[in-house]
Amino acid sequence: MSMPLKWEFPGGKVEPGESAEQCLKRELMEELNIQVDLVRKLDSQPYHYPDFSIRLIPFVAALTSGDIVLHEHCAYRWLTTDELPHVDWAAADVPVLNAFLEYYNREMPR
Repeated sequence: MSMPLKWEFPGGKVEPGESAEQCLKRELMEELNIQVDLVRKLDSQPYHYPDFSIRLIPFVAALTSGDIVLHEHCAYRWLTTDELPHVDWAAADVPVLNAFLEYYNREMPR
């Protein structure tokens, strides 16, 4: 998905024979040069733009190795949960953000 000047969570299209988990791990390595452990799968989030529809399958992940190297993007930001709502997100990513913040506020120790 290409939304110029909008922020998006990293990810990509699931390839034939690939699970959503495998896809995310592959995409993070290809796009950012990082490896993660998947902590939790969140509810799938469909979104309908005027010209197309997508279904995002979000995960909470923990960085396990790698230094971020941008292979397909021009910038990245590492944000606190307090900063996340103040980013200019692509519309489809807003429900994912809300689901993550709900999970974080319910499940993460303070």
